[in-house]
Amino acid sequence: MIVSISTQSSAQDTQTLKRVWQTLHRESCPYDYNFHMHTLHSDGRLKPEELIQQAITIGLKGMAITDHHSLNGYRVAQKWIDDIGQTSPQTPLPHLWTGIEITSLLLDIEVHILGYGFDPNHPIIQPYLTGNSPKGTQALAEQVIKALHQAGGLTVLAHPCRYHRSAVELIPAIADLGIDGIETFYAYSNPKPWKASLKETEQMLTLSQFYGLFNTCGTDTHGVNLLQRI
Repeated sequence: MIVSISTQSSAQDTQTLKRVWQTLHRESCPYDYNFHMHTLHSDGRLKPEELIQQAITIGLKGMAITDHHSLNGYRVAQKWIDDIGQTSPQTPLPHLWTGIEITSLLLDIEVHILGYGFDPNHPIIQPYLTGNSPKGTQALAEQVIKALHQAGGLTVLAHPCRYHRSAVELIPAIADLGIDGIETFYAYSNPKPWKASLKETEQMLTLSQFYGLFNTCGTDTHGVNLLQRI
């Protein structure tokens, strides 16, 4: 079997990402890691360049831009990081993983699935990069998870406690579909400063341990400050 360089690179990237996720705790976000942020390439307000500038100032070690159904923000940000690395090699730069947020259907409701570390050029992922929510069978959570996995990525259920069905219902169902993790550390009430919600965090930690899932963290930034959700 011939394995492309991009596929090999993606596999290495996801192994690194898994090791990072194993170290995350309630205080990891927003100053060390942030795996949920948006730019003006979907429904955020930050230019990708502005987002990276803030990430560098904050001192983030690793991050992902998760625009809805688009990788344009990621591509601009990665180029910007590459350019900084060449012109200012002494500048500490965060590791940027590929990321996306996809609207999906699970138990007859809409949920959001986050994808990370996948090959952005893989053919199977292209239908999810149109800027619009997928339709038909492509919108099924099972199909979204399969597509991201086939593209070499990892999958996470975003903000499990924000849906019309409880996390206690959703997490077992999506775990059966092969999800890799849940967004355990999330600020549901949009506190200032950002802080993962205590009650929901404890519940998610219990569920993730029971179902053998990774715990991830993210501010879900849509505004102009990476230290806030809105």
